[in-house]
Amino acid sequence: MSEPAEPLRYIERTHAWYGALGYAPYRYAHFAEVPFSPLRRPLTQARVVLLTTAAPYRSELGEQGAGAPYNAAAKFFRVYTLDSRIDHDLRVSHLAIDRAHISDDSGTWFPLPALRRAWQRGRFGAIAPQVIGVPTNRSQRHCLEVDAPEVSALCLAEGVDVALLVPNCPVCHQTMSLLARELETAGIATLILGAAKDIVEHVGAPRLLFSDLPLGHAAGLPHDRASQDFTLELALRVLEAAPAARTTVQSPLRWPGGDAWREAYLNPARLTAAEREAARTAHERSLATAKALRQP
Repeated sequence: MSEPAEPLRYIERTHAWYGALGYAPYRYAHFAEVPFSPLRRPLTQARVVLLTTAAPYRSELGEQGAGAPYNAAAKFFRVYTLDSRIDHDLRVSHLAIDRAHISDDSGTWFPLPALRRAWQRGRFGAIAPQVIGVPTNRSQRHCLEVDAPEVSALCLAEGVDVALLVPNCPVCHQTMSLLARELETAGIATLILGAAKDIVEHVGAPRLLFSDLPLGHAAGLPHDRASQDFTLELALRVLEAAPAARTTVQSPLRWPGGDAWREAYLNPARLTAAEREAARTAHERSLATAKALRQP
């Protein structure tokens, strides 16, 4: 087997892509100091909550399935909760998700089934009554001042000991990193299951299980229950063993289709002038849609 490629640098790639479309580079959050809360009880006694940036499917909003074009109308802007005891149809209609490789298997980005299986094996004490959905806000201030305190309050009210956070797009990884910092400050141990290593480490998060797979697969390979259970188990082990903040462990999983996805993802060198103009027009349209939805 060949040596694995270097992880894709999402900060550089997104800057190059949006720069080619005529936009200034986005400044990702960055912190030197990182809070860290050890597990306050054995994992077998701990209550675990799942946090997701995926959106509940709403048929009236148009196409939101695997491979669909970005659908700004499906974006949400407020924290939501769902009953963790039942299944839910969530989608990843994110702006910069890897649309060419995303699967119709939500277990790759929403590991609630794997979490239930781990609980049934006695791996941890309980699943929190609610899954928490977190909006992907480019505004770091809004995330820190509005979303993060709300999520923290929900977790504390439910007696949560551990939070598993699963981001999807690049800005999702920033959002979940900021939330992890807030939760750790509140005494809740966190673990990010992520695919954009550079963003999480740039922001500064306590624990990261890094899966070097296309965005949208931080919880395992599509239609591969064994890989999803393996990923969840590895995440729990990192929670138990992490000695200090900024602990990153890389999953050994490899993308079955090879490494071509790295070169293809948001690569402005592959755009013709006409494609670049069409991409900018589509982006402006999505910004207008999101702005209209954000209005109270």
